[in-house]
Amino acid sequence: MTHLPPFALDHWLSAYDFATPPIAYNLASSTGPRWSVADLCALGDAPLAIDDAVLSYAPPQGSPALRHAIAAFHGVDADSVIATTGSSEALSILFCLGARPGANIVLPDPGYPAYAAVAQAWGLSPRFYRLERADGFAQRADAILAQVDADTSLVILNTPHNPTGTVMPRDEIAVLAAALATRGVPLLVDEVYHPLYFTAPQPSAAGIPNVIVTSDLSKALSLPGLRTGWLIDADVDRRARMIDARSYFTISSSPLLERLATHALTHSDAILDRLRAVAQANIAMLDALVAGSNGRLDWVRPDGGTTAFPWLADGRDSRPFCQALAAQGVLLAPGDCFGHPAHMRLGFAQQAEGFDVAAGRIAAALAAL
Repeated sequence: MTHLPPFALDHWLSAYDFATPPIAYNLASSTGPRWSVADLCALGDAPLAIDDAVLSYAPPQGSPALRHAIAAFHGVDADSVIATTGSSEALSILFCLGARPGANIVLPDPGYPAYAAVAQAWGLSPRFYRLERADGFAQRADAILAQVDADTSLVILNTPHNPTGTVMPRDEIAVLAAALATRGVPLLVDEVYHPLYFTAPQPSAAGIPNVIVTSDLSKALSLPGLRTGWLIDADVDRRARMIDARSYFTISSSPLLERLATHALTHSDAILDRLRAVAQANIAMLDALVAGSNGRLDWVRPDGGTTAFPWLADGRDSRPFCQALAAQGVLLAPGDCFGHPAHMRLGFAQQAEGFDVAAGRIAAALAAL
């Protein structure tokens, strides 16, 4: 039986965010501000009606309406789109199809912890390219290619990156994808935080040769409860295998959730406008927090996405610090959940109100170190 390691990040989040009462200020979350079903349905000129949705199966590749909405969001043809149950299922599909004896997968470090755990469950050995603090956590093509060998089945690039917020520009992605193509290795670009950028906006990597894109509604689009994700791939044969895999894994999405997801994507501008307003206001408060910490807290300011990865400048383990803040109602994610104990993941896009209170409590805790 396959052994999955404890999911330390989810254990930490669940212990506090689903507690009674829940945490007051959740700065550990990587999502945007929350939406109710009523708020979502009210977007647009005419409210969305869902009471006539038939609770049957949907097509395994997703309904035509949903796939066209996803395609419009990324600027691609709808034929290249496959709906999935969140990006988590998308990853499992790709890892399953890429598994073979002795194969490996190349991943960022730090990075989303589920990459390595789920890849190993499918028999893929993780190889890591390091995002160096001294280099601003930049994702470099040369560092990625240095980890690729004859047994590499897939390379993952996450941009904007979780947890650091760094961004690889589209032209650099294209160069990397072309170099990998000469080795017969596809590049998966995880775009769940696209299109939230604080520097120059970047187009989606969808449509670049040798690139598969995955994304979902959970992060930049702030709707994790819809459990809707997707894969975008120009390779017809590989898409057919993905659809077969999805048919085995989950059969299809819920038609009800697909209708809500289609409506959300159709009105994504309104959702993203709210996200940007919250993120821009809160990241300005983070600028002030770091600047006023008297050198106790340092960071690389995110170029995009909803998370930052600051660290305690004296190098101490951040978990006791995060535990003390949680007792005061402020939740951060300790860096040991990402294999970097001095760091913390700090999400700044979900907390639409009270971020100033949370930042004040963090400042007071830093001053007491």
